[in-house]
Amino acid sequence: MTALCIDFGGTEIKLGVLDGGEILAASALPNTGRESDLEAVRVAAQELADRAAVGFHGVGIALPGVVDRTRGALVAAHDKYDWATGRDLLAWATEAFGVPALVENDARAALLGETTYGCASGATDAVLVTLGTGIGTAAMIDGVLLRGARDHAGILGGHITVDLDGPACNCGNVGCAEAVASTWALQRDIAANPDLAAALADDGIAERASRPGLKELFEHADDPRVAPVVDRYLRAWAAAIVGLCHAYDPSVVIVSGGVMRSAGLVLPRLTQLVHEHLWSSSYRPPLVTPAAPEHSVLLGLSAAVSRKDTP
Repeated sequence: MTALCIDFGGTEIKLGVLDGGEILAASALPNTGRESDLEAVRVAAQELADRAAVGFHGVGIALPGVVDRTRGALVAAHDKYDWATGRDLLAWATEAFGVPALVENDARAALLGETTYGCASGATDAVLVTLGTGIGTAAMIDGVLLRGARDHAGILGGHITVDLDGPACNCGNVGCAEAVASTWALQRDIAANPDLAAALADDGIAERASRPGLKELFEHADDPRVAPVVDRYLRAWAAAIVGLCHAYDPSVVIVSGGVMRSAGLVLPRLTQLVHEHLWSSSYRPPLVTPAAPEHSVLLGLSAAVSRKDTP
């Protein structure tokens, strides 16, 4: 079943026309943070359909944060997509494209994409952790995406407390993994640590990235000014993953995000930390990373539409 898939990301909006796991055409738009993005998406989607020379039978939409799938609305995302909060995106998509639609949390969509077509294909018990601006998570048990009574289950793993005396998080909690180790936490750390700021400005990184991210941090992992921060971030991520494993008992853990382009630096140490700290009899799941993490959400939306996984 051919699907139009729309991934409302933090810095850009990705669109794709997919037939199962095959991307027939794809494009991206800047996220301006305004409601006018919807009209830009509608126009870009029509251009994609013309380029792919196909129609589509359904629309899948993914957003960060808590999503009410029945109402097709964003419930809460904390400082993201304020214009979409409470808006009926199912009605918008049906009117704009004339086909059935579904709305999903982006991490759940990414998990479905990777267990259907990607690096964990065939897995029925899995968790996903996306490391980026924040920390997104999702869980699957017996082949079913975990949602809970109010659509909060599985997706708040980035808000597991990993430091009781840690920084405040924008979610209202203290010491969340996301508040300790994420791109937005890194900006705070750079502002508070002149040595770290100087290290990340070396080798032209300041010119390549006006706001150094996790990828730039790990590129300088061997620098003694950077190494303690890298170690703290790895331990925070490991603590969150251990909590997810204790909660959901997965057979595989998918770790995604731009920093995983440095997977050779991240995965071995992260795997070691997770396996060392799991309950004594717990299964030690492999940690894997997608080949093309930028496509995980689109693939998952395509799978959901193909399954007719609509409210």
